[in-house]
Amino acid sequence: MGARGASYRALAVAIFCTGLISAACSAETPIKFSLDFKFEGPSAPFLLPLDKGYYKAEGINVSIDTATGSPESISRVAGGVYDMGFADINALIKYRDANPAIPLKAVFMVYNRPPYAVIGRKSRGINAPKDLEGKILGAPAADISFAQWPIFVKANGIDAGKVKIENVGFPVREPMLAAGQVDAVTGFSFATFVDLKDKGVPVGDITVLLMADTGVDLYGSAIFVNPKFAAEHGDSVRGFLRAYLKGLKETVKAPAAAVETVLKRNDTAKKPAELERLNIAIRDNIVTPEVKANGYGGIDPARFENAIEQLGLTAKWKGAKPKLDDVFDASFLPSDVDRKIK
Repeated sequence: MGARGASYRALAVAIFCTGLISAACSAETPIKFSLDFKFEGPSAPFLLPLDKGYYKAEGINVSIDTATGSPESISRVAGGVYDMGFADINALIKYRDANPAIPLKAVFMVYNRPPYAVIGRKSRGINAPKDLEGKILGAPAADISFAQWPIFVKANGIDAGKVKIENVGFPVREPMLAAGQVDAVTGFSFATFVDLKDKGVPVGDITVLLMADTGVDLYGSAIFVNPKFAAEHGDSVRGFLRAYLKGLKETVKAPAAAVETVLKRNDTAKKPAELERLNIAIRDNIVTPEVKANGYGGIDPARFENAIEQLGLTAKWKGAKPKLDDVFDASFLPSDVDRKIK
């Protein structure tokens, strides 16, 4: 073969290889994923697999966007604008109840214990739940934690009529507590606690009443999926969860390294604060005794039934209390062995 023939052959091989690469890239299933909030420490388990190529190794091309809260994440996925998302499962259950034609289901429980909390100041007389009587509670109307206020009140024997509820905006919630304009607020423990410290409130003056420690036995936030996408791309959903689980385990083992994935996407974030948020979430919400015993991602049926009792919810679409498989599909979970904490 002459030089010209060899050159043509090399060119043909190069074109063929380029075609193979293009075909492989086009074979990746795109997944638009919605977080429930901005990029903060607890977002690290979602972002780490993106930066390390774990999603791509599963044949999926994942993009991750922030949101303003669980309601926005839920509506995005329900409408098919996003394929998967992360949101509070109790908000998801209520959405499912109000929109029976859209059978959204969670597929991986992330916050085994929810971060719902009432955060107060000892200098304002807040040390225990009953101390809220006669005080002012700042609570954004759309706050997921405030949504559980009736359960918290009942579980702790609080006379709700003696608590003045002040509807405050999210941006002013922590500043108002720091300034003493309210005595306590509702919020996520890992968010509000760190924000108060950042605003100069002494740690010894902050009381965190984690609802999960004071009678509110609900699950927290979970990964969920659009039903049409799940039906058409079940393998991609499974691949996403395998990659996420790998990132979650690495995050738990080395949170200081994992939080860098957040910092590169949030110019205003400070590493000490975001690392503290992440460590609190790991300790209080993710790696719980139940998870240590059963592994990541699942839901205990008996505990879920008790949670439904606390929510006092009767599913409109079936005229009865929702069952676990109405709102949670365990068939996409990684294997039991992979989900175990080793």
